[in-house]
Amino acid sequence: MALTLYVDTDRWRAHQRSVVADFPGLVPVCKGNGYGFGHDRLSEEVSLLELDTLAVGTTYEAEAMKDRFSGDLLVLTPYRRSEEPVPLPDRVIRTASSVDGVYGLVGSRVVVEVMSTMRRHGVQPSDLGKLHAALDDVRLEGFAIHLPLDRTDGSDAVEEVIGWMDRLRAARLPLDTMFVSHLTSEQLLRLRQQFPQTRFRARIGTRLWLGDHGATEYRGTVLDVTPIAKGERFGYRQQKAQATGWLAVVAGGTSHGVGLEAPKALHGMTSRAKGMARASLASVNRNLSPFVWDGKQRWFAEPPHMQVSILFVPAESKGPKVGDEFRAILRHTTTMVDRVVDHRG
Repeated sequence: MALTLYVDTDRWRAHQRSVVADFPGLVPVCKGNGYGFGHDRLSEEVSLLELDTLAVGTTYEAEAMKDRFSGDLLVLTPYRRSEEPVPLPDRVIRTASSVDGVYGLVGSRVVVEVMSTMRRHGVQPSDLGKLHAALDDVRLEGFAIHLPLDRTDGSDAVEEVIGWMDRLRAARLPLDTMFVSHLTSEQLLRLRQQFPQTRFRARIGTRLWLGDHGATEYRGTVLDVTPIAKGERFGYRQQKAQATGWLAVVAGGTSHGVGLEAPKALHGMTSRAKGMARASLASVNRNLSPFVWDGKQRWFAEPPHMQVSILFVPAESKGPKVGDEFRAILRHTTTMVDRVVDHRG
């Protein structure tokens, strides 16, 4: 009785291969919870794809992954002198986002990240002149730029990369390899045509692992079903049932990530109106769960527990039974499942 991630394995792997074919030199990303699949599973998939480099989020992830993946490991979080030292093999490549960071990585393999319009971290154009001396004492693997997902100002992502390529060239810095994020295959082709001497390597996580939504599905098993009449009390807080139906106890709670939601950037009046409606319903203890039964997304009967959720199923719906599974609409990057099950079709 579990919260399960079902994977149509053949379809999922066919999608992976199509992405690898579209992005020569691709560097797959495996960070956080492993996009819902876990680090063990994704390291196996990268090995099956015969890719030479895997990107992870932190040094702690690199330490955990070093025994799972035999190729190079690229740590995406920039180095800071104050960080806790973690013993890592020589095949680990560190990211530096400042001149001071490069100086702190003497003898190491290093990728230097430049500041994009993300404004998150990166070397500023004014610091390029100072990089020459710092790079003498490291093994430079290339430069990197992490681009925003949306460009609401209508600007061109390729032009942003070209601008940085021109700055690096003017500063007489080597342009052998450039790691990029959030570009399409068509945009990468434009860059390769303009800079044929540079190897562009796309770092891709979401598009690689989650790009085919139909290849995966979450389901929570029904553990118990209790009939309830309107007005009867139930749950931790002994609130009254608002209608007659069933209370379904379904595998999947807060320890799995159920009920946890990242803040959303709302654009336009429609999305804002929906956000206000959700907030209004929540104020009277009406919260829509991610679980779907009999074709409809069901309401939480009360806030999710640690390992299960209690859902209200109205009397006019098909009655659930112990052992049934409710489909769940969950965010892969915040969900921890009990098991992953491979199947076909």
